[in-house]
Amino acid sequence: MPLTILQVAFPFAPVGPDAVGGAEQVLSMIERDLPRFGHRTVTVAQAGSVTRGPLLPTALPHGPITPAIQAATYAAHAAAIEQALARYPVDLVHMHGIDFHRYLPPPGMPVLATLHLPPDWYPAEVFRLPRPDTWLHAVSASQHRACPPCPALLPPVENGVPIDALPLPLTRRGFALVLGRICPEKNQHAALEAGTRAGLPVLLGGQIFPYEAHERYWQEEVQPRLAPPHRFLGPLGFARKRRLLNAARCLVSASLAPETSSLVAMEAMACGTPVVAIASGALADIVEDGVTGFLVRDAGGMAAAMRAVDRLDPALIRRTAQRRFSAEAMLARYAALYERLVRGDRSHAA
Repeated sequence: MPLTILQVAFPFAPVGPDAVGGAEQVLSMIERDLPRFGHRTVTVAQAGSVTRGPLLPTALPHGPITPAIQAATYAAHAAAIEQALARYPVDLVHMHGIDFHRYLPPPGMPVLATLHLPPDWYPAEVFRLPRPDTWLHAVSASQHRACPPCPALLPPVENGVPIDALPLPLTRRGFALVLGRICPEKNQHAALEAGTRAGLPVLLGGQIFPYEAHERYWQEEVQPRLAPPHRFLGPLGFARKRRLLNAARCLVSASLAPETSSLVAMEAMACGTPVVAIASGALADIVEDGVTGFLVRDAGGMAAAMRAVDRLDPALIRRTAQRRFSAEAMLARYAALYERLVRGDRSHAA
């Protein structure tokens, strides 16, 4: 049966084809392509977001994200959700923000919350919400195992990427690529150090959000290490990211966070590009050591792996991505889950 799904984004980042964050990219893929499965989407997201279906925007906060700004933004998000429920025949609400519990809709329809971030980054109350018919799920098996016991926790729906839209016939160039939000847990300064040791330029793409800790990390740890041949590219849209992934010698993930997934690692592999990663969280499952990339422990290991990636087979890396990381498979799983939750089928609960 055709359903109307309300997608609710994290209120402090826009969604769209050029979104930076993984949660925003996943929401954008669902919002854009779910109509192929016969369903309609409506989205609540930050002003400036780009969506295929109707968008109910909330104001873009300016300046540092203070507690007062957060409270006002949550109130605006809650009001936009209420507006969407009044205007459209919504069957299910799908929430993507780490702070989703701050603007949950009133009872009356199922809510699915995707846990895009490590479980211990969420307040404990998220795993015992009093709202009925409110369900959670992880985006990888490793993240699911890390979740506390919770009767509302469903089996994971693993992320995927648009495999066929990524490859380009470009000549490989001698640089390592680092992509992601600029913040301490992403550890980009270690990747820059590894590039210096390996004698490879590192191109760093990403966004600095106006959190005090993120800005301090940029100023004290990352910026001082960006001397030539390393370069900062800023936020990257999809087209530019695709060109860089296809031309790079390798993608490097220095993240120290217990990663729940890694869209950019999947995207790199779809391009046949090896991934050098610290074995944190789901990255240890995504990267097949010695086949699609290398798993390392520190900057020294990263440097050695950057020099060794040429011995890996790009065609095999791409075939592995096609087999394991299809966005089409992810979307089919979401469509089936929406339908079960709307029917009231609880047989799939963990």
